[in-house]
Amino acid sequence: MLLRGRQNLSDAELLAILLGSGSRDETAVGLAQRILHAAGNNLHELGKYSITDLISCFKGVGEAKAISIVAALELGRRRQLSDIRERPKVRSSRDAYDAIAPLIADLAHEEFWILLLSRSNQIIGRQQISTGGPVSTIVDAKMVFLRAVEGRAISLVLCHNHPSGTLSPSQADLDLTRKLVQAGKMLDIAVVDHLIISGKGYYSFADEGAL
Repeated sequence: MLLRGRQNLSDAELLAILLGSGSRDETAVGLAQRILHAAGNNLHELGKYSITDLISCFKGVGEAKAISIVAALELGRRRQLSDIRERPKVRSSRDAYDAIAPLIADLAHEEFWILLLSRSNQIIGRQQISTGGPVSTIVDAKMVFLRAVEGRAISLVLCHNHPSGTLSPSQADLDLTRKLVQAGKMLDIAVVDHLIISGKGYYSFADEGAL
């Protein structure tokens, strides 16, 4: 890293630095390559591994190495979230995705969140509405708009994740979106988008004309 610079190291080489050492039969880089290969060479997928998963799945990874990996990935996630304090504006679906994806993109269960927006489309808050299992979560419309009113939101972006990785909305997603859009109109709180998020990216109801 000192010679080549951090930006010129591969994911495996950076992970090897965290590991610190390999084993009698494998270098640290070799161990890192094996871990990344098991995660599909996808850091979002690696982020789903718990400390116990890392220890049990990979020979040569003990508790200290597993903790180092999980801690580093968590710091990366928090870095992505740090600029939320500056109340960024949502000018596009990508802006909304960047504000919520670090929280839910790599979860193994579904969660439903809302982004609260001001009149100038600044993000003034993020609220978790529900958490569920690997294929669904129950959303109470009353809770969505209670949080919106309490947060003095002018408009909302609905957000939930699909742990399966699929980005296509289910019929339940479509029905819920229509229900919340109509409820928002009655309360004069606009639902400006609904994002479905996974480690592969996102689907925007607004971009696809599905609101």
